[in-house]
Amino acid sequence: MNTLTQSAAWQALLNHRQDFNRTSLRQLFAQDTQRFQRFSLQAGPLFLDYSRNHLMSETLDLLTQLAQQAGLPDMIDAMFSGEPINSTEHRAVLHTALRDPYSAPIRVHGQDVTPLIEAVLERMESFVHQVRSGEWRGFTGLPITDVVNIGIGGSDLGPASVIAALPGDCTGPRVHFVSNVDGAQLTYTLRHLNPAQTLFIIASKTFTTQETLLNAHSARAWFMQTAGDASFVAQHFVALSTNETEVKRFGIDPRHMFEFWDWVGGRYSLWSAIGLSIALGIGMEKFRELLAGASIMDEHFRSAPLAQNMPVVMGLIGVWYINFFGAQTHAILPYDQGLERFVAHIQQVSMESTGKSVTLKGESVDYATGAVVWGGAGTNGQHAYYQLLHQGTTLIPADFIIPLQSRAPLGTHHQLLMANVLAQGEALMRGKTADEARQELLAQGLTEPDITALLPHKVFPGNRPSNTLTMSSLTPYTLGALLALYEHRTFVQGVVWNINTFDQWGVELGKQLARLIEPELASGKLSGTHDASTAGLISRILDSQDPHH
Repeated sequence: MNTLTQSAAWQALLNHRQDFNRTSLRQLFAQDTQRFQRFSLQAGPLFLDYSRNHLMSETLDLLTQLAQQAGLPDMIDAMFSGEPINSTEHRAVLHTALRDPYSAPIRVHGQDVTPLIEAVLERMESFVHQVRSGEWRGFTGLPITDVVNIGIGGSDLGPASVIAALPGDCTGPRVHFVSNVDGAQLTYTLRHLNPAQTLFIIASKTFTTQETLLNAHSARAWFMQTAGDASFVAQHFVALSTNETEVKRFGIDPRHMFEFWDWVGGRYSLWSAIGLSIALGIGMEKFRELLAGASIMDEHFRSAPLAQNMPVVMGLIGVWYINFFGAQTHAILPYDQGLERFVAHIQQVSMESTGKSVTLKGESVDYATGAVVWGGAGTNGQHAYYQLLHQGTTLIPADFIIPLQSRAPLGTHHQLLMANVLAQGEALMRGKTADEARQELLAQGLTEPDITALLPHKVFPGNRPSNTLTMSSLTPYTLGALLALYEHRTFVQGVVWNINTFDQWGVELGKQLARLIEPELASGKLSGTHDASTAGLISRILDSQDPHH
């Protein structure tokens, strides 16, 4: 039996959970007119209202005790100081150092890494200036108009989410992203681009990632159809990698290889050289603003008391719902179209980190870890999946994200957007009782038989929890803080659950099997080692390619 679920803090929360069978969110607000002030806090440019949750002051006290019991303060210090808290890979976890290169020395294996970070930033700055100013020219002498970032996972989702979020700040070349090994994505991305004015960024730390390298070689072949001379590759391809030998073999000048380190995890890497595509799009000054916003959240996370610490509070609320209410999913609902891709990035940050079923010591857990993260931009979601949020049978905690000012003011659009998000949070909390629904139907002039038939369908149970995060507007600075907030929220949960949130061994098995199946598809010969389903599907694929197989 796992010691976590037998601990005093856990058992106290189990007992406390029963109090909420007798108390609704409506009642909590009616009992406490200061509830909003009591359960809200500011961290840097972000404001969090968490008053619409099933919690009281006692709940926060008990959750904080759980965090203290798990050693959260010590683990926060260990992460920031460069200790190898990624225990299965024996690595430090220092994406926070990337956001504050002028901080006190941080040593990894005895070496201060802060000068290394700033050196890469300076090289990025020089390169970004050359491309954005038109100094950097393609093989015909024309400037670069389009940048194609080829990566996958953290080398794609993070940068892509930032570029999508900041269209008004993208004043440089157009930035495109290719990650899927499905050739359609690369084909359709390149279809309208001019090879003479296109720059490719190949993002692979080892320069061996199968999907990325296949896309890279296909992009190179597309380029060579026009350029003809392999020496021109160096003017149109750069690398984010540490494998100089393979980078040179590809045709990339090592001077245009931007490095990052093994203490930068993939899903936390947009702050490193992996963010080159971001810097090319928005400029280096605004890229540094992005870093500064994250750094402000880092400082808050490192110094604020647990009960007033925004990532800690959000992380513990997630633990509360997952482990004591049985919630299996978590919805992120930004009311800004640009944050649509933000959801996909945080999905990776959360699910790749907390999708673990063994503790740091390798023991099986006997409690839930992680939740399915999903969502999308409002108001679109209101006409798609909010029905389930309001009247479904599943408890789905939600985060509403609201930039208070529009980055693209247009008539009354933002006013209507704000009215909708505020209404959705209130509706989820309040619901609508049978008496309230009856009065509405009576006011509409319906007959009693019609009311009796329709009434059950017009009742909203309410009592659905949500957080609301606000910022003045969506800028590189506020976006940096928002991204860092969710990174740290995920870390908090991993510490409580005693799991390693910085490895991802679960992605390996599928890759290993794919390497076995690919030559079978190429040769048309099955190995005989597969289960009947896999063998049958391989045969079906081969038959579709060759009717005589």
